[in-house]
Amino acid sequence: MEVEGSSKKMIATQEEMVKAKVPLAYRDQCAHLLIPLNKCRQAEFYLPWKCEAERHVYEKCEYELVMERMLQMQKIREQEAAAKSKQPQGIPLIPKTANA
Repeated sequence: MEVEGSSKKMIATQEEMVKAKVPLAYRDQCAHLLIPLNKCRQAEFYLPWKCEAERHVYEKCEYELVMERMLQMQKIREQEAAAKSKQPQGIPLIPKTANA
């Protein structure tokens, strides 16, 4: 499944995410990493020093998604600024007449 505007593909299917009880807010391109992380957390009783490798990989994936969205937003803002600078600003000093 391809997500519009992102370079990462969805690896986990909807069925896998429902089966793993992944909350809707976390069903993004990194959900395939969250599923084994949550399984590890449950198996290790949520001890913070356990599952560090899985957590690091998941957080890195989320960080890359955030950075990608920030770059996309920066490009959009630059395009809007360029389009705005091309438009004439202010009121013309000499008004155009109907015959001119």
